[in-house]
Amino acid sequence: MVRPKSKNELVEVANTNFSKLCNLIDSMTEEEKKADFHFDKEFLDKQKVAHWKGDKNLRDVLIHLYEWHQLLLNWVKNNQRGIMKLFLPEPYNWKTYPQMNVAFWEKHQSTSYDKARKLLEDNHLEVMSLINSFSDEELFTKEYFSWTGSTSLGSYCISSTASHYDWAMKKVRKHIKTLR
Repeated sequence: MVRPKSKNELVEVANTNFSKLCNLIDSMTEEEKKADFHFDKEFLDKQKVAHWKGDKNLRDVLIHLYEWHQLLLNWVKNNQRGIMKLFLPEPYNWKTYPQMNVAFWEKHQSTSYDKARKLLEDNHLEVMSLINSFSDEELFTKEYFSWTGSTSLGSYCISSTASHYDWAMKKVRKHIKTLR
């Protein structure tokens, strides 16, 4: 994935990757959508990111994406209102965020696959609306907003959308390959 450098590129790649993810999921049977992941231990041991080990099925992946959208939406909205918040809620930081992902997983164990899909679809539209409310300068100028630290708002948006969708597609493709 080429990293977006403008609002138009960000909107295009985020929407394209979201559509690709949805199309990939729609190509699956109902049984495949609801089946647990069964990645072999050797493969999982090679993965450097905890994301591969935490999610147990497609519903968990969709919820993971949804919750990271929520982080972005809440962070931006609070800071726009003058309520200074960090992207990651307390007590988490960039070293401990895998524990936050586990908390998201635990929170949604009774959420159905269908509900998770609907939450994500609705949330994607809300995130895209948020992104569209900013200018290129606001999105891609580092330190434009004091609350983005030394980076740009666009960088957070890319991570919460296009890059995360790309990760999800890799995981779903691996799941499909394992099942078939």
